[in-house]
Amino acid sequence: MIKIGIIDDEILARKVLEEYCSKINNFQLVLSTGNPLEFINFVQQNEVDLIFLDIEMPELNGMEILRSMINPPKVILTTAYSEYALESYNYGVVDYLLKPIKIERFLKAINKVEAPKTRESKKNNSKEELQIKHDGVPVNIAYNSILYIQSFGNYLKIFTDSRMYLITETLININTLLSENFQRTHKSYIANLDRVTKATRTHLLIVDKKVPVSVMYKVVVFEKLEALAKP
Repeated sequence: MIKIGIIDDEILARKVLEEYCSKINNFQLVLSTGNPLEFINFVQQNEVDLIFLDIEMPELNGMEILRSMINPPKVILTTAYSEYALESYNYGVVDYLLKPIKIERFLKAINKVEAPKTRESKKNNSKEELQIKHDGVPVNIAYNSILYIQSFGNYLKIFTDSRMYLITETLININTLLSENFQRTHKSYIANLDRVTKATRTHLLIVDKKVPVSVMYKVVVFEKLEALAKP
């Protein structure tokens, strides 16, 4: 779970970010405030993994807050002004979002936060098989035989070329075990992009099955499909 902080003196801007963050399953919003001093005190006493930090604020602006922090969390800057972009990268920020923030741009930014952890976990998984327990029995499933995975209450359905497996697991956890070509497409689905035969704006066709693509994941899904299509 990635713990999120939002600091912005504009109430509407905070509400937009709160709404976007609420749609990301592994995001936990722990602070949303327009008060820079409240934010600094909170971060000093609590764990925060990522902050959305506005630049133009009274008392202290975002750049001053960045300069004051010794070991800051990961930072995505948010502002209506572009002139701070170059300076912001001197502080190792993840991304720089211009207001009004569109959902597609938000998704690109958070993908930069999650991708390094995901890639590291998947590099450590050098085998070509997914190891699961089905009915209490260990089973190895070849990655290239998996079509897609669907969340089903407290369970997951793993659809393969030959059958479906029902296991007790979460999409977040199983995603760290999968190879690079698997991608979350929806809050309830992970697809094997290598097995996609057709893609539309709303779904992927894998064999004869339609896997939904939600607005939250559309940008990342189609960027990955485009990358896979390149020689």
